[in-house]
Amino acid sequence: MIRHRRRPLPWPAAGGGAGSARPATAGERSSPRLLEEPVWSAMINGRSVGYAAQREATESDMRVMQLLHAVSMGANVLPADMTDPADDELTYMRAYFHRVVGSRDSETFYMLNPNGNNGPELTITFIRI
Repeated sequence: MIRHRRRPLPWPAAGGGAGSARPATAGERSSPRLLEEPVWSAMINGRSVGYAAQREATESDMRVMQLLHAVSMGANVLPADMTDPADDELTYMRAYFHRVVGSRDSETFYMLNPNGNNGPELTITFIRI
């Protein structure tokens, strides 16, 4: 779950009535796209399990992606000698995810079973609150 709080405007809309509009000023921006948020709070079954932050891929990340370029689907573990020496081993999962945008504040990714049976294997949901 992404935790991002919107702030109310510090001034009323022009005219002050319902349905009235005010012109946008040069300094105003809309909120960033949902997956462009810099930090995420992860929750499983309503309990906080940690945080994640967006970052650029390192050389080690790129080597791992090159190792896995021929893998179309599956999950496995790469031994320590094939990954970053600071890490012991790397567990990976590669699959087809179906993306569903519920609104500008929610997106869900469904990992689909390759056999097409019994619905999604895994669901990841991002919600801006």
